[in-house]
Amino acid sequence: MFRDLSFSVGAGRTGLVGANGSGKSTLLKLLVGEYRPTGGSVTTRGVVGYLPQTLTFDGELTVAEVLGIAPVVRALAAVEAGDASEEHFTTIGTDWDVEERTRAQLDRLGLGDVEFDRRLATLSGGEVVSLGLAAQLVARPDVLLLDEPTNNLDLAARRRLYAVLAEWSGCLLVVSHDRVLLDGMDRIAELSPGEMRTFGGNFTAYEEALQAERDVAERHIRSAEQEVKREKREMQQARERAARRAGNAARNLGNAGMARIVAGGLKRRAQESAARSNETHSARLDAARTRLDQAERSLRDERTITLSLPGTAVPAGRTLFEGTGLAVRQGDRYVFRDLDLSVRGPERIALTGANGAGKSTLLRVVGGELTPTDGTVRRAEGRIAALSQRLDLLDPARTVLENLAAAAPDLPRDRRMNLLARFLFRGARADLPVGVLSGGERLRATLACVLYAEPAPQLLLLDEPTNNLDIASVAQLESALTAYEGAFVVVSHDERFLADIGVTRWLHLADGQLTETDAATG
Repeated sequence: MFRDLSFSVGAGRTGLVGANGSGKSTLLKLLVGEYRPTGGSVTTRGVVGYLPQTLTFDGELTVAEVLGIAPVVRALAAVEAGDASEEHFTTIGTDWDVEERTRAQLDRLGLGDVEFDRRLATLSGGEVVSLGLAAQLVARPDVLLLDEPTNNLDLAARRRLYAVLAEWSGCLLVVSHDRVLLDGMDRIAELSPGEMRTFGGNFTAYEEALQAERDVAERHIRSAEQEVKREKREMQQARERAARRAGNAARNLGNAGMARIVAGGLKRRAQESAARSNETHSARLDAARTRLDQAERSLRDERTITLSLPGTAVPAGRTLFEGTGLAVRQGDRYVFRDLDLSVRGPERIALTGANGAGKSTLLRVVGGELTPTDGTVRRAEGRIAALSQRLDLLDPARTVLENLAAAAPDLPRDRRMNLLARFLFRGARADLPVGVLSGGERLRATLACVLYAEPAPQLLLLDEPTNNLDIASVAQLESALTAYEGAFVVVSHDERFLADIGVTRWLHLADGQLTETDAATG
């Protein structure tokens, strides 16, 4: 994954970025001692706190047990009840204020109403993540390592986490693709094959630094391309001059009646001179090509996709979906009821709300996957396509090209290959089975099949599409949605993503009611 990697992290907030699979999570596990390096050494100073990307707590654990304060809480309760046993005082030590201190941390993370004796199984996934972070903060570590801490958090919980980390005064190292979180960092460390690079400033400053590097690299490429063209031209001109001289010499020698042995010597020297000239120009051309290759390699492969999707255009104001008095009941509980929703082309709608509010359920109703318990639904003619965060629309056993052929059977093969090239599946990459693709590759393949399917979709439904995507893949998704000319409804807690895809209408689902808002609401 990486070797001969050397780096250090000091006080302050550091965001660790890199493509999926670059080894960021592995690096954190090395730092915390969960993994041992096969070579080299790892040194940490002070108490280290670590919040992994996936929490595997036993659902029967209590909140106090997860927080690591259960023995102290029990000892405090015993002392308050009049039990003055020495073991209780030993257990408490200097933590007489642990309950107040812990309650303050829980309150800052939106868990102020969660009791210490509550079982973990009764909490939501986002609440478990916030609780895991609270446990690390309560322990007051010198070094705090966080791996994708905003995964599974809704917008309100994310904002609380941003505020807590903004006040962190120790050494913080955060692995994240959350660009809002990364904009709160003091520096950005980028992990790529074979090296770690550190950039001063937050994520926006990091993007600006990369753009400056790209500008310089592109100038070097243009200069190197011109040099290759010049060397090719001079080499060809030198060959033509040598050929003319050789022809002229042969005619002159024949006319002069020179002895054959003398004429042969002159001809040989002319050939040798031409060969030396050719070698010189070949060496200069090879050197120019080498400089061009180095310049191209210095330019980051951002792997952007550029699309044109006129087939997805929807007339302004055309009603694509109309739901009136919608209700969905699960068991004896209504997820929502008496809900009205209309989607008109080409609106770009962001659907926000807390985890568990029913956003995904509403998307399933809009797409026709779920029949509402009550209410009426009207959909316009035309295709509605859904893109889930699981990216499970394609047949994993088929190749990318075969999946596109199934989605768009009337497209000629050459046209399919050209389209896939736009999605960065060039040549043999189009013949890879979908099952072996990385997350970013699967996203691009799914987008190709969804956006170019026949007929083209006029309404897209996207449920947390940026979850588990690295920053480059999110940028590719943004490019595709910017080119898309139909309407879409997207569920996301990623504020930067929602801003970049040009949302024109904000809807907030809470307590079974849908309301219009001016911007993202938690």
